[in-house]
Amino acid sequence: MIRPRLAALSIALAILALAMRPATAQDLIADLSNHRISITSDFKGTELLVFGAIEGGGDVIVVVTGPRDNVVVRKKDRVFGIWINAESAEFRNVPAFYAVASTNPLEELATPDQLRLYEIGLAGLRVDAEDDVDETEETEFLAALIGLKQANGLYPEAPLHINVFGGRLFRVKIPFPADVPVGSYLVQSFLIRDGQVVGAQTSPLEVGKGGFGADLYEFAYEDGTLHGILAVLGAVMAGLLGNLMFRRP
Repeated sequence: MIRPRLAALSIALAILALAMRPATAQDLIADLSNHRISITSDFKGTELLVFGAIEGGGDVIVVVTGPRDNVVVRKKDRVFGIWINAESAEFRNVPAFYAVASTNPLEELATPDQLRLYEIGLAGLRVDAEDDVDETEETEFLAALIGLKQANGLYPEAPLHINVFGGRLFRVKIPFPADVPVGSYLVQSFLIRDGQVVGAQTSPLEVGKGGFGADLYEFAYEDGTLHGILAVLGAVMAGLLGNLMFRRP
């Protein structure tokens, strides 16, 4: 019980410090409750608190972006009663995780050009399809990709709501599912006035393995050959032991 209380106290003190900053400070200050999420064997998902303060009024948007990679989306077709992989499209620069939070609906805060410029909202994501995919196919495959991400809880369907207190302090909790990918994340906070981004701040976030799982993951990554040999030997030993234990007289 001590650690959660200390964490809550530290967050409260940080928010108080933000509220007491002088008016000459920058218009947007933001921080995270934790800059690292550790995935242990009993990890069932978590929430990240993003909090801060604004000066001079305006709206706030928070964007959390996971590590980017290439993703192949395949379409299945039924051929002679059997479902097989047919057409496919590869998208580059796809975030493994993407979540948006805002004080008001995005379409009320900024123009579509501003949203695309800063990659705010699913419509503003800049992911490139391979060159041989036409525009119609790209739209279809991209919708399927986003749908798969949403089904796995990696792309929340609607922007989360940011709570503002006293016209200055803001906070929002970003949910992370149990199977959130490991890697380096970026948490971007934007201050919006009159449809324009007038302030921004970026905070790093690391999602990684913790405990024994982290040691095993690091060992497998750094010395895959030895890890493979030991895994095979372990399987052989388990088979021999099982054979001895259940051998009939």
